[in-house]
Amino acid sequence: MQASLRPIPDNTGRKPAPGDLWLVQDFVNTLDVDDGLVQTELLPDVAALASWLRDHGLLEAGGDIGEPELRQAIAVREALRALLLANNGGRLDPAAVETVNAAAKSAEVVVRFGADGAADLAPVRPGLDGALGRLLAIAFRSMADGTWERLKSCPEERCGWVFYDHSRNRSSTWCTMKVCGNRAKARAYRERHRGELA
Repeated sequence: MQASLRPIPDNTGRKPAPGDLWLVQDFVNTLDVDDGLVQTELLPDVAALASWLRDHGLLEAGGDIGEPELRQAIAVREALRALLLANNGGRLDPAAVETVNAAAKSAEVVVRFGADGAADLAPVRPGLDGALGRLLAIAFRSMADGTWERLKSCPEERCGWVFYDHSRNRSSTWCTMKVCGNRAKARAYRERHRGELA
């Protein structure tokens, strides 16, 4: 199932991830934390989740979504964010790995051969399991083609925005240097001077 939307630059002005990887990026960025004070949750309820998945070509018409599926989707979203933080130098969270493994198992992601003989990963299960399985298959393919490690979660504790590192040497750390990078520099400066005063 192909996405019906086209990726656009995110709210940081960065270009989205290439290929279908932008779907993973867009999914994780359905929670936007602004300055650690205001959260914009694009998946506040079952209807919003179903609409988002359908709009992105991940859920077939008639796919049932309920409260348990909403909780599962949010858990997988946050597990993916944790994995993407590890792509940016953070510690790999074993609980995040368990969450995505459980989602892949529920989706019954398997190798499928198409009419042209080419193999791909695809979920067997329909509904939310299938939708999450499609996202995890995209993550797997991007790991194989080398683009996964460029998809990163901003390490600023009040942010977590997912961005694609288009830099030549893969050295981008912050979603924006202007906001999150400056916050980190200011915090490091204060901590250094606090230590000098002690």
